[in-house]
Amino acid sequence: MAGQRGRPRKQPQEPEEPRIENEENVNEDDYEHNEQPEDEIEFTLEPIVVKAIADEVSKVLKMSIIYHLQKHSYKAKSNISSRTKPGDPVFFEPFWMQHAADSAVVISGWHRMSYRYADGTTMSKELENYIRKLHSVVGNAVTEGRYIVFGIGSTQLLNAAVYALSSGNSSSPSNVLASIPFYPMYKAQTVFFNSEDFQFEGDTNSWQSNNQTNTMDVIEFVTSPNNPDGELKKPVLGGKTIYDHAYFWPHFTPIKGPSDRDLMIFTLSKLTGHAGTRFGWAIIKDKDIYDKVLNYISMADLGISKDTQLRVLKLIKVAVEGDGMPLFEFSYNKMKDRWDRLTFVFSKSTRFSIQQRHPLYCNFFNETRLPSPAYAWVKCEREEDHDCSAMLKAGKIIGRNGSLFSVDDRYTRLSLIKSQDDFELLLKRLTELVSLEDGSIKMI
Repeated sequence: MAGQRGRPRKQPQEPEEPRIENEENVNEDDYEHNEQPEDEIEFTLEPIVVKAIADEVSKVLKMSIIYHLQKHSYKAKSNISSRTKPGDPVFFEPFWMQHAADSAVVISGWHRMSYRYADGTTMSKELENYIRKLHSVVGNAVTEGRYIVFGIGSTQLLNAAVYALSSGNSSSPSNVLASIPFYPMYKAQTVFFNSEDFQFEGDTNSWQSNNQTNTMDVIEFVTSPNNPDGELKKPVLGGKTIYDHAYFWPHFTPIKGPSDRDLMIFTLSKLTGHAGTRFGWAIIKDKDIYDKVLNYISMADLGISKDTQLRVLKLIKVAVEGDGMPLFEFSYNKMKDRWDRLTFVFSKSTRFSIQQRHPLYCNFFNETRLPSPAYAWVKCEREEDHDCSAMLKAGKIIGRNGSLFSVDDRYTRLSLIKSQDDFELLLKRLTELVSLEDGSIKMI
């Protein structure tokens, strides 16, 4: 009969709002803003959904294994150059493959749609608390009584910090400086934004020698450990400083104690390897500077992606498990092995040298260790080798010219934080290049 076709329709029900991470609910009536913040509740998955996710993770792992086998085969070809220019920290990849389930993120389509969290802010309070816990576990930064601001990587925060520290006087702009060799982005960003309130003036030591009695306003980048050479830098001018601590983690340098500076910047990429997630944070002592940095981020992007913040939260939760030992022992051992093997190759060379490393006591590992920087800072020792990058390129090794870091091109930077395949190819090329000097070195 026509009136009896099909099953009776069920009354539609409102779907439950999902939640992946716990966050404290706050009375929304206390906040005024344009959009209604979403109410976050505990999110649980049905067994059939859990199985489906597990099946997909398994597929991804199988595809990843196939990809690595293919990549290894590809890189074994003799005509491939070792590209060590980018700072992609993908050497963490095996660790995260072993923690695929714990670090995975599932977000329903209707989840986290509002600009703001329930407390009216654009920054996850739970993530902020885990960042504080991370620094407490590692012992590399003081966070008590400090403010934290999120940014799109540390890159955005670097310029936000310059903006916040500048005098705001266009008739007498603040002078931005760094000690050579320094990270190219300091100059590139300052010049690109072309602000009337600040200008890039180059090397701190050169500027100081020419302005011994000058009381002009200065902002100094202090990169510690330094990019490209891994040195633990200290301020030269003693004025307003921005501490770039991107590499201040136990796998790159011994942690002597917590950094206690007015403005410190960290990045997820060199902590966990997730450079593409684009997440960084600043730890700030002064409330006025914090407000200016926060305003910069708000004006530029209306805050950081909530999906990004959720992923970072999952990653940092894994990072602090076991007081951080699983992650940092993996990453340190990986970097130590690379430096041991690299040092052996360069010890056989009279044409090329790398930076000296000095042992320091590490409070995190409770023992004295050598630093294991993210990059090898290579120098061509022969007088006729004016362009070290060109010399290495002749040996099918592609690095970054010293002039990019405002020093002579006798230097070049080689990345040691790429995949194992990339490192093995780099070591093979270096061995071949050094062996041409006297033929005494064999592949290790």
